[in-house]
Amino acid sequence: QVQLVESGGGLVQAGGSLRLSCVASGSIFSISAMGWYRQAPGKQRELVAHITSSGGTILANSVKDRFTISRDNAKNTVYLQMNSLKPDDTAVYYCNSEAKAGPAGPLRDYWGQGTQVTVSS
Repeated sequence: QVQLVESGGGLVQAGGSLRLSCVASGSIFSISAMGWYRQAPGKQRELVAHITSSGGTILANSVKDRFTISRDNAKNTVYLQMNSLKPDDTAVYYCNSEAKAGPAGPLRDYWGQGTQVTVSS
């Protein structure tokens, strides 16, 4: 199995910054894409940012000019740098990874437990 643990969430004022981290551990054979999703109260979970194993990125239009996703493959870690935060960014942020837990295992999605980000106005 693969476990994902997020950190870095918290309470910040509008205009502030936070950096989220997500570390993958466990029986990792290989990790493909990694990403961040968020879910606000009463809303569906949505993609925030995605990064491939080679570093190609996709960012949601709502965060494209403010957030940056990066990864350290040697540390099995993905980061989300969030700048110019807005109250609308308030949500639980979830880390996602496509990974194989063994050489013969299937490529499947894994999720972290989520970290709360609250932006006050």
